[in-house]
Amino acid sequence: MSSVSDSEVGSLVQRSVFIVSDRTGLTAEELARSLLTQFPQVHFQTTVLPFVDTDDRLDQAINQINAAHGGEGLRPVVFMTFVNADYRQRIQEANALVVDVFGAFMGTLSREMNLPPSWQPGFSHGMGDQSRYNSRIDAIHYAMDCDDGVNPDAYEQADLILMGVSRSGKTPTCVYLAMHFGLYCANYPLTDDDFLDDGLPRVLQPFKERLIGLTIDPHRLHEIREKRRPQSAYAKIERCQLEVRRAEGLFRHHGLITADTSGISVEEIATTLLQKTGKRREYLG
Repeated sequence: MSSVSDSEVGSLVQRSVFIVSDRTGLTAEELARSLLTQFPQVHFQTTVLPFVDTDDRLDQAINQINAAHGGEGLRPVVFMTFVNADYRQRIQEANALVVDVFGAFMGTLSREMNLPPSWQPGFSHGMGDQSRYNSRIDAIHYAMDCDDGVNPDAYEQADLILMGVSRSGKTPTCVYLAMHFGLYCANYPLTDDDFLDDGLPRVLQPFKERLIGLTIDPHRLHEIREKRRPQSAYAKIERCQLEVRRAEGLFRHHGLITADTSGISVEEIATTLLQKTGKRREYLG
């Protein structure tokens, strides 16, 4: 989980991390990632073991954890989400530091609610609520159907329309907002034709209140484009600088909400947009 180059890995402390769950493990993985980034001196070798929902699979997981301990001489770190009390107890016996993601909070919440937890697996990422699941899927389909300026006739349905130059982070942000918040997000790529005057592209003019301008550092844009089309005119730093300057001028001229995507994750971009727009639907997990 540490963000380091291959040349740096050899100089760091190595530590095994296991994400073990009776479902997808996504909840535990996200928590583990957030916590372990605070230890940049360590290179974490992460193994995700999802759907550990039988005795045999649990035995295999424990054996794998113990083998890592034996091979490295250091206790692996295990983040686990089990609703089965017996499984929670059994994995605690592994040669590892075991972090019980649910157990750490469930007792406190139960006392506050004055209710016992259901201890049913799958609610956080499953299909326990069909309407919420359908909302997420519909929003993802919308994001893909309205990607890269396609299908402008559907813009009337959009919660947000992201605009920016090519490779400024529009598509992944739309998909993330759809997947996690059920928001209908379209995106529109700015091209040379859109900079011929100071006006908004005609297709976007009726939807100004829903527009978000994404900008990016030209040098970062150059790096991204070079990976996609090395040594091309499309990736030249001069072109990146010109396109970003024009896009930012357009955003300022029309007073659009903007977000800088340079050097931040898609999660951070999405959170920034939600904060700036006040646009929020129920978090879908």
